[in-house]
Amino acid sequence: MTAEGFLEGRRLQLARGVLLQCIMGGYPAARFYGSDDGDLALIAEPTQIHRLPWSDDPRALAICDADELTGESSNLSTRGQLKAVIARYAARGLAPVVATELEFFVFAPNTDPTQPFRPPVGLDGRREDGLSAFSVSSNNGLRPFFSEVYKCMAALGLPRDTFMHEMGVSQFEINLLHGDPLLLADQTFLFKHLLKEVALKHGLTVVCMAKPLAHTPGSSMHIHQSIVDINSGKNVFSDAHGEPTAMFRHFIGGQQAGMADFTALFAPNVNSYQRLCHPYASPNNACWSHDNRAAGLRIPASSPVARRVENRLPGADANPYLAIAASLAAGLHGIEHELEPTEAIQGEFEVPDNLSLPCTLHAALERLKRSQLARELFGQEFIEGYIASKTLELTSFYDEITPWERRVLAAQA
Repeated sequence: MTAEGFLEGRRLQLARGVLLQCIMGGYPAARFYGSDDGDLALIAEPTQIHRLPWSDDPRALAICDADELTGESSNLSTRGQLKAVIARYAARGLAPVVATELEFFVFAPNTDPTQPFRPPVGLDGRREDGLSAFSVSSNNGLRPFFSEVYKCMAALGLPRDTFMHEMGVSQFEINLLHGDPLLLADQTFLFKHLLKEVALKHGLTVVCMAKPLAHTPGSSMHIHQSIVDINSGKNVFSDAHGEPTAMFRHFIGGQQAGMADFTALFAPNVNSYQRLCHPYASPNNACWSHDNRAAGLRIPASSPVARRVENRLPGADANPYLAIAASLAAGLHGIEHELEPTEAIQGEFEVPDNLSLPCTLHAALERLKRSQLARELFGQEFIEGYIASKTLELTSFYDEITPWERRVLAAQA
């Protein structure tokens, strides 16, 4: 839209079906988004209109809500779903607080998708080789890129907590400051967009796949969650003596009750399960623990005022609005029904059958199909439309024969 049209308040409309467009570009049957495929109105969020600092020409981006023409939020909008979850907390006098940790890889351009990704050539003329987790010099070869990333973050008002090299080759992580869930979802979306755009300017490729490299840790989007009382601002997970509260237990119980049903929302792509199949630091379970990274739900070491629950299941490929909405909705479900969690696990452990999660996209979608809880929390229209779109993507994947199959199976009798 032209700047003039936007400033005049001209309404931008969008066909409902676009919200269910799959990643290859196709659409499920029209019955999933209304046979007429009528329009939605895109309503800009006033606090999320940004001049794009990496663009040479004056350009701006506005994050929008997708609303029905009658004014209510579209059930197909993931941002709308998150707003609805936050409103359910507010009705109980509560406000969730979240922070996201996003991991990503920086690669050289990859013009041939049949070839593996490679680290870029740094300022020293060499490619990173080996693992450099938390190295103080590991991003020196990419300093011009990261310098512009930091400047663009500042220009967009994206506060960062820490930035570090992660365990993978040319893999990095940012921790965004905790705050309102909708704001953090917006910031996570903006940051991923910023990364991709700035990388292109520097002749690089940023990849937010869950598992872009074999034999290398995948990329997560851990979600840290706490809840405060709206009136007092106090963390309701800790009592006056600094001890865990019943609400803290119930929140964990709700997370455990929803994780298997919601796995397809946290791990939305075929590649997501490549990360979860290699569970080091990417646990595919609904166990909970105090400061154990092998658990899907980790309670980080912290003071009582900062007591929180870290959901370690979502990958970097997850939709931040949907992943945060699903995680918070599960926790609220536990609070409302006073669900008790299992016993915490510590050290090395085997995952009980009742706490294991789907390990393929097909299995996760089948679990989501059977989930009455998902329909109660997100509505039938959204869940059925989501499943239809993801089924198209899974079918497209199965329509291709992979290099592994040709390499290993072709010689078999």
